[in-house]
Amino acid sequence: MKPRNMSERIVYYSMFGVTYAILLVVVYIIADVVVGGWPVLSWEFLTDTPRKSGAEGGIWPVIVGTLYLVLGTVALAMPLGMAGAIYLSEYATQGRLTRMIRVAIVTLAGIPSVVLGLFGLGLFVIFLGFGASILAGSMTLACMILPTIIVASEEALRAVPQSFREGSLALGATKWETIRRNVLPYAVPGMMTGSILGVGRAAGETAPILLTAAAFFLPSLPQSVFDQCMALPYHLYILATQLPDVEKARPMQYGTALVLIAVVLSFNLTAIIIRSYFRRKYRW
Repeated sequence: MKPRNMSERIVYYSMFGVTYAILLVVVYIIADVVVGGWPVLSWEFLTDTPRKSGAEGGIWPVIVGTLYLVLGTVALAMPLGMAGAIYLSEYATQGRLTRMIRVAIVTLAGIPSVVLGLFGLGLFVIFLGFGASILAGSMTLACMILPTIIVASEEALRAVPQSFREGSLALGATKWETIRRNVLPYAVPGMMTGSILGVGRAAGETAPILLTAAAFFLPSLPQSVFDQCMALPYHLYILATQLPDVEKARPMQYGTALVLIAVVLSFNLTAIIIRSYFRRKYRW
């Protein structure tokens, strides 16, 4: 719809300009990383181990460590987040306590990731005795993305028409049968989209794993959840700040950054595919 007067035109073109300015910045950053990192990508780069503190060699242990952290985060955060959203949306009495819980969840989403890293260091690494490990790092990342999953899942559940629930209950179904058969199938696209976008954020975070899981260099792959691991964000941080010969390390920086962007974009693409699949399957 075209703006009809001067004030609407000003608002319309201001938002238009801001939107495309942000888009241009994002495109420039991605293009710069692709141009710098593409010549570095090779089979050896993806499957070899780092050498000379990461200035040479490949990033295979770094990719594996990142996948371990992400899988651990998914296993912990998604069931907890979705269960919490179902309780808050479908079972909890909508009163002062529920509002306070929602405020606490939103507040938790705004806490800086480095603070959550310190929280993970104190609780999981020191108090519970897990040490710097994949388990401690996954738990810390799960705490970081839980608010995103809960809020996205609750919004998706609220979007399902109330008549779906009332019709099922009127036919004699139990509360859980109504939720499982008449609510969740239609809320899954929104729930999965929010959850996977949260996981994509976890894959790119540095501060939480810096204090709880990531190692500067490991000679072998981790053997259990109680081992440390290397991770793409932390490895990129090391390449950018800890190597004395910056120019020599620059190709490795670009190559690692490109792989990290590809991993995060793959999660976002997965979210789009899942959402499209369930939207085609369940319509109302």
